Amino acid sequence: DGIVIGGLKLADEIRPESYDAVKALHRLGAEVVMITGDAEAVANAVGRQLGIDRIFAGVRPEDKAAKVSQLQDEGKRVAMVGDGVNDAPALAQADVGIAIGAGTDVAIASAGVILASSDPRSVISVIELSRAAYGKMKQNLWWAAGYNLLAVPLAAGVLAPIGFVLPMSVGAVLMSLSTIVVALNAQLLRRIDLAPEASTQAVLQNA
Repeated sequence: DGIVIGGLKLADEIRPESYDAVKALHRLGAEVVMITGDAEAVANAVGRQLGIDRIFAGVRPEDKAAKVSQLQDEGKRVAMVGDGVNDAPALAQADVGIAIGAGTDVAIASAGVILASSDPRSVISVIELSRAAYGKMKQNLWWAAGYNLLAVPLAAGVLAPIGFVLPMSVGAVLMSLSTIVVALNAQLLRRIDLAPEASTQAVLQNA
């Protein structure tokens, strides 16, 4: 009879894992940005709950890549996470495109990293693996450089005047040993638990 007696409010429910994912990204020093086609009121409501730093709302599909480019023009290195056809140009534009494994083929083809699951915390696993791999690369580089700085002069006979000459057979063994040490050091990466929940908790606890 023209009188309002009730109302309904509909909204997408935020995945519980998203809270920890955003919090862990902040602990890692990352700025979290949302690029969405949703209305500004909806995007802002979700952003406030998750603690997202910047929100681009009402973005048309063809403009998502432009928003990524805008962030890059600000001097930021951008990792874009997406799963749809509309995200493909932005994934290609980003410094690192991360596609959800359950997403569309176009998005997967445009990304450099494919997540095996749709858990947003998997992004933390990608960052942790990348940092660990980079650390191992530096360790192996220093080992190889140090080994060669020591072994090459010995093999060249720098200590020959005092009666020490490194036999070629020993040099060959040491070279093989160096390769083994580098390989074993790289194998230590297998000890990292890349389960999304494990990576996220490790960041939240250690930070």
